[in-house]
Amino acid sequence: MAFTFSKIPGRGWVALFHDLLMTAVSFNVALYLRLGNDFHNYLEVVRTGTPILVILAAAVFYLMGLYKGIWRYASMRDLIAITKSASILILIFALVMFMTTRLEALPRSVPVINWFVLMALLGAPRFIYRMLKDRRLDLSHLVSETPRIPALLIGASDGADLFLRAIERNPNIPYQPVGLVAEKKSRAGLDMLGVPVLGTLDELPDIIASLAKKNKKPQRLILTKDDWPGEKVRKLLALADELGVPLSRLPKMTDLRSGQVDQIEVRPIDVEDLLGRPQKALDKSLPKDLISGKKVLVTGAGGSIGSELVRQICSFDPCEILLLEASEYALYTIDMEVSRTFPDLKRQALICNIRDRYRLNDIFETNKPDLVFHAAALKHVPLVEENPVEGILTNAIGTRNVADACVAHGVQAMVQISTDKAVNPTNIMGASKRIAESYAQALDIKKAGCRFTTVRFGNVLGSTGSVVPLFEKQLRAGGPLTVTDKEMNRFFMTVREAVELVLQAAVLAQKDNVLDGKICVLDMGEPVKILHLAEQMIKLSGLQPYQDIDIQFTGLRPGEKLYEEIFHGDEPPTPSTQEGILIATPRVLDVDMLAQTLDRIETKCRNRDTIAALYVVKELVPELDHPFFKEQA
Repeated sequence: MAFTFSKIPGRGWVALFHDLLMTAVSFNVALYLRLGNDFHNYLEVVRTGTPILVILAAAVFYLMGLYKGIWRYASMRDLIAITKSASILILIFALVMFMTTRLEALPRSVPVINWFVLMALLGAPRFIYRMLKDRRLDLSHLVSETPRIPALLIGASDGADLFLRAIERNPNIPYQPVGLVAEKKSRAGLDMLGVPVLGTLDELPDIIASLAKKNKKPQRLILTKDDWPGEKVRKLLALADELGVPLSRLPKMTDLRSGQVDQIEVRPIDVEDLLGRPQKALDKSLPKDLISGKKVLVTGAGGSIGSELVRQICSFDPCEILLLEASEYALYTIDMEVSRTFPDLKRQALICNIRDRYRLNDIFETNKPDLVFHAAALKHVPLVEENPVEGILTNAIGTRNVADACVAHGVQAMVQISTDKAVNPTNIMGASKRIAESYAQALDIKKAGCRFTTVRFGNVLGSTGSVVPLFEKQLRAGGPLTVTDKEMNRFFMTVREAVELVLQAAVLAQKDNVLDGKICVLDMGEPVKILHLAEQMIKLSGLQPYQDIDIQFTGLRPGEKLYEEIFHGDEPPTPSTQEGILIATPRVLDVDMLAQTLDRIETKCRNRDTIAALYVVKELVPELDHPFFKEQA
């Protein structure tokens, strides 16, 4: 027989020896069960049949891959594999015995009996071993010195299953599940690993009251699902607060499955849970196909968006990553992170301000990048209002410099990061980003040899200058939290999700010419009131708003809007082929006219003629609703 056992892993040999021994035993047991006291008259059959069955078993079990599984994690899949293997083995054995002896010396019911015995002898040890490892036969958890916290699990699905299994395996996890609360009414009355499903979310107050009467009131609610939208988490948090039971959650399913499940740590609800949305199902192979083997340059590589772009791009196997950044410290930080996380990836840390077209062109000429992700920008609205010339030079002129370098040096594609503040702007930051969008659009329409994709989205959680880090700092200082207006709301998205969708949009634009000159807009979900966010962050810290921590209203700062928009009224959204990405079709300007006007703006800015520069900005962005022009009217 032309096969070897060279691919059996170390412990697989122990399993193979066990299975062959059990196979030999099974044949003898089957004969004895069939023959009883006449067994001794069939010793010749035993001497002939046993080695034949064992040799056939060695071949069948190996070819069926029984030794790729780990007994520690024996499952239904392993039982199916054992069933197939035992069935094939007994059929072949019966055929061989028929061809050699016509089954004259062997009772014909023996193969059938042998199948049942073999299934028991192969399967039982595997599952007993797993139960011992899972501590299901170990009563030590009943006398564990670790105090158990009564917990009610929210969600009766995969996350709850993993958590309950972890508790069975590790008696030191300090939670005692007293029940589950399901989303589906059909699961009420059932149980999961012996823990009853007590009802649905709508019945949560009654469930807790009923448990309290039985002296089983939970001291913790644990959310076991990681795909709940922020709105549902906010409602559950408010309900938990009313009921006087703290709310926590499990790690994400991906972390549970990739880490040490026995060491699950329940964590408090955080601001990402309150603002997060269900994770989109993204095809990670698409960005990998775009990036793998390419030389990729990221501008603003040390910023919030830029650094996350760098992390995700590096995971898709580029041949080299070029980190371009004006801030020395930010560049040092991301360069060190890449060196630790991707030590074998070729990289360069390049200090460069995108306003300097000569330095940019030298970098592009020397390195010849294939893909450019342009995240460099001045984005803090009040600061750009105080320094309008700097915002225009970086966001508008700097973007033109990067785009022109991409065209001049044969870059395959440039992806530009934009903002919702470019829609009907009321500030210079938004207007300068709208000019940047216009220039990338115009070059894309012109078919200049480089594909230009603009991706527009709102606030990202934790980015520098955003409201969440500000609130966290104010909380640490003991308050007060400052909110500009009771009605102010904003769109929020996690930085990881935003960058994942940016990469998907880059792929989308490469595949679909219908997107020529259009803008990809990330679906930001529903806006969140900043006042509600402040109140919930105070509650998450275990304090009460307006009692322990005050909230003060400071009024709108220069250039701020109460409500942000992601679409202009004249650019109605249309869906794309990628969930989470919408398409906007704003007006497109002539690239030559735009280039000439940008020259004029740059001249005004370099000469520090702020008023003249603002008037030229207004020419390119007529919808700009800035206080300066109201004062001049």
